[in-house]
Amino acid sequence: MISAQGEQFAETSGKFRYEVENVSDFPAVGDFVMIDCAQSMGNAIIHHILPRKSMFIRKAVGPAHKEQVIAANIDTVFICMSLNNDFNLRRLERYLSICWESGAAPVVVLTKADLCENTTEKLSSVEAVAMGVDILITSAIEQDGYEQVLPYIKEGHTIALIGSSGVGKSTLINRLLGENRIDTNGLRNDDKGRHTTTRRELFLLPNGGLIIDTPGMRELGLWNVAEGLDKTFSDIEELSVKCRFKNCSHTAEPGCAVIAAIENGDLSSERWQSYQKLKAENAYAEDAESYLVAKEQKRKNIAKTVKADKAKGIIRR
Repeated sequence: MISAQGEQFAETSGKFRYEVENVSDFPAVGDFVMIDCAQSMGNAIIHHILPRKSMFIRKAVGPAHKEQVIAANIDTVFICMSLNNDFNLRRLERYLSICWESGAAPVVVLTKADLCENTTEKLSSVEAVAMGVDILITSAIEQDGYEQVLPYIKEGHTIALIGSSGVGKSTLINRLLGENRIDTNGLRNDDKGRHTTTRRELFLLPNGGLIIDTPGMRELGLWNVAEGLDKTFSDIEELSVKCRFKNCSHTAEPGCAVIAAIENGDLSSERWQSYQKLKAENAYAEDAESYLVAKEQKRKNIAKTVKADKAKGIIRR
């Protein structure tokens, strides 16, 4: 944590921990908090989190179906994807959906251009799935390989970097900091980067901007991103409106605009399949969330009934 007293360790108060209902209510990187600064060598105490203007959320790893806040109060998200063997349009669609839902503006940063022989072709394919999003091409080898990102670095502006392990996030941050503060690793034998960052961390840049480094996330579980999906796949949403039937399932109905677009090459079958997969995954996450909310409410109701019975002297066996 950083305050007027400088950097120091902090922990949440007992009351804060008692009142928290979800893991996502705990402080995350980028949060603004109200604290009591320790007067001695102890930790500062966090009492309250100020309202978040944006949140980058994913489904937590594991079967618990809980949301995890990756970072908060972000203005811009740099979605970093390398132009070598880690290039993956389907993963980019997933990242874009979560970014749009977060309230932050996504920017696609294509890294390692020096390792790509068909940059123009790959740029064209990214433009086809990242409609309305700025796309930057960078290289670690060239001295001015990161100049395109500089206009986004502003005083008081917070940027978060996301992407798979080894796509060059740490290298980019070191360039912006003007020093090698974060360790970086070279490529593996399969031409993919090695995992370096192991925790989320916020850095203050020389010009007053803020940048958040995140560990590589090859899999990013969706968590209630309906609006983000609609914006990422706006081309498919527009096609759906043109179908003859309002309840068209886009499978075998006559006059289906989606099927027609796939057949004439205006929509790739891979993008359509990705849309269906992410829609189904998001629907499942929403159902799981509703189930957990209902389960927690039932637990509270039972606890309240037991407490009331004890007050009346009723003992249940």
